[in-house]
Amino acid sequence: MGLKIIKRKKIIVKQEKKIDKRELFGVLLVILTALVSGVSVVANRLFVIKIDPFVFTTIRSFFIGLIFLVISFFACSFKVKKFKKVSWWTLILIGIIGGSAPFLLFFIGLKETTAGRAAFLHKTLPLYATLLAFFFLKEKITRAHVIAMLSMIVGVYLIESANIPFGIRIGDLLVLGAALLWAIESTISKKAMLDNESNWVITFSRMFFGSLVLFSIIAIMGKTDMLFSLDWQQIVYIIISTVLLLFYVLFWYWGLKFINLSKASIILLIAPLISLILGCIWLKERIFELQLLGSALVLIGAFLILRTKSEKRITEV
Repeated sequence: MGLKIIKRKKIIVKQEKKIDKRELFGVLLVILTALVSGVSVVANRLFVIKIDPFVFTTIRSFFIGLIFLVISFFACSFKVKKFKKVSWWTLILIGIIGGSAPFLLFFIGLKETTAGRAAFLHKTLPLYATLLAFFFLKEKITRAHVIAMLSMIVGVYLIESANIPFGIRIGDLLVLGAALLWAIESTISKKAMLDNESNWVITFSRMFFGSLVLFSIIAIMGKTDMLFSLDWQQIVYIIISTVLLLFYVLFWYWGLKFINLSKASIILLIAPLISLILGCIWLKERIFELQLLGSALVLIGAFLILRTKSEKRITEV
């Protein structure tokens, strides 16, 4: 009897160590996502070329979708049954809700508000993702989660405060709508992963199906000629930006496989701090006192959220 108890304890310890390793790996992947996001913001300032943002996003999404289609078939040993563990409608929904509709809202909203306001409002996404994860994914949300999220959102606001004028505009609501749709898509994607769908298949669905919808919208808007009128400088910029986005979605969906959506989305709030530091180093931008205070709040929040574990809520049957 005693030997059985000891063996069970050893099995439990091994399982806990395995879970801890998966958690650590997932956290590292999401931190890499935040790093890529921070670099991308600064890169966009370095390579400012006039390309219609809608056309630009569509081209990137299409080619990244194709890349992950190939990766998905390799990961699933080229067997269609292994490729699809959730319904095609779920995969298509991920593409529509995450890969097309929010971009339309975001870019229309961007015309009606400022870039600084749009950047900050987009960073409210963890708030919606955390609420959705709590109700629909049964994720455990602790006091540390809430404090970390609020600390980091306030920190991001202070970092971006110089570019956020007062007042509410219609564009703000559209950008908030885009952030909400991205949070919903992340929730659906995480649920699909919990149902054993491959993160590679989900990434392909988000980018490829989304790009098909975007191509349709471009055709309706009469902008198809822009796809064939790019110069070499614009093509180089698209390639660089596509590579950055490729690594972003690679790290994000791979990391989301191993940790809770609520934790992952909050960790992403490190990105503005990375952009601030790189902007100072690469672009010689000045850092102001409020931005230093905001950076401290982001770091405090990051410290708190990194100490939490990805857990499910215990629900009564």
